[in-house]
Formats: sequence, C-alpha cells, structure tokens
Amino acid sequence: MVNLLWLLLMLSGIIAAMVNGRVEAVTTAILEGAKVAVETSFGLIAIITFWLGVMRVAEAAGLVQILSKLVRPVLRLLFPGLPPTHAAMGAIVLNLSANILGLGNAATPAGLLAMREMQKSNPYPDKATPEMCTFLALNTACITVVPTTVIGIRALFGSSEPAAIIGTTVLATACGMAVAVCADLLLRRVYGRR
Repeated sequence: MVNLLWLLLMLSGIIAAMVNGRVEAVTTAILEGAKVAVETSFGLIAIITFWLGVMRVAEAAGLVQILSKLVRPVLRLLFPGLPPTHAAMGAIVLNLSANILGLGNAATPAGLLAMREMQKSNPYPDKATPEMCTFLALNTACITVVPTTVIGIRALFGSSEPAAIIGTTVLATACGMAVAVCADLLLRRVYGRR
C-alpha cells in the first residue's frame, strides 16, 4: 500500500510538471536528490561500520554476556516466559544496546536473531508469543542515549552543534519506551484473561 502511495505521489508530481512545462525542474531534482543520497550514504557507512565493529568486538569479548547478567533482573520482569539462559536473551541485549547507541541498522540483525530464537520455542508458530510482542515494543520504542546516526547526519550536513539533540532525544525516547512498556503490560493483562 505504501509503495502504491509513493508511486501515485511521484506520478502526480511528474504529470503536474508536464502540465506546467517544468519537466526540466523534475529532472534536475531527481539528479540532485540521487547525488545527495549517495553522498549521505557514504558518510553514514563509516559511522555504521565503526559501531558494528565495536558491537562485534563487544560480543566476542563476552561483554554481551556480562551486560546480560547486569540487566537480567529487568529482563526477567519484561520477559517472564523466557528462561534466563535462553539463546534469545543475548540477542535481545545486543539489540537493545545498539538501539541505545542510536544504531538502528546495527540492531536489526540482533533483533532478527532474537525473534528467530524465540520462534523456536513458540508452541503456536503462526502467532506471536507475549515475549515476542514485548521485544517488538522495546525494539520499536527503545530509549536512545546517544543518537549516533542522527548526529552523523547532522555533522554531514554542516550542523554547528550536531550533538545538541542528545537531551531532547533521551527525553523523547524515554517517554516512548515508558509508554511502550506500560502498553505491553496492560495488553498482557487484558489479553491474558481471555
């Protein structure tokens, strides 16, 4: 549906440009947009590659297991149906760590691994378990302490203070995570009674 919406928006813009005799403006905008997209992508590749490497080293060094032990009490409350030694726990910690550092792209592989591991113990493979729903809520609305990718984009585009957004980002994402956790707990109670 979204792809259809984007297609309609692009076609309507091209048709409007043709009717108004401004097709060259559309061509120029397409080429300029492609150029900016490529330049931005190359700038972000360095940032994402660095943090993916840091996350991989942390995982290989056992820091994920140490962090997992530190946050185990919180994870036990949020994921009561998962045993503490479940294979998904390490992936959940890694995913949340990447999200906390503002690295949504780096969090994706760990998130997929966590879901795959939780699915292995799912008695109803066609339905999400409560733990899967909790993880999805946390992954989507995780607190971000260091919005690395956004800071990188702001720096690429010449911001005089690219890190000025840290305070508001922490506040906004903390509120979002609190609402996600509360909604998850509420919905578990409502649907747990049925």
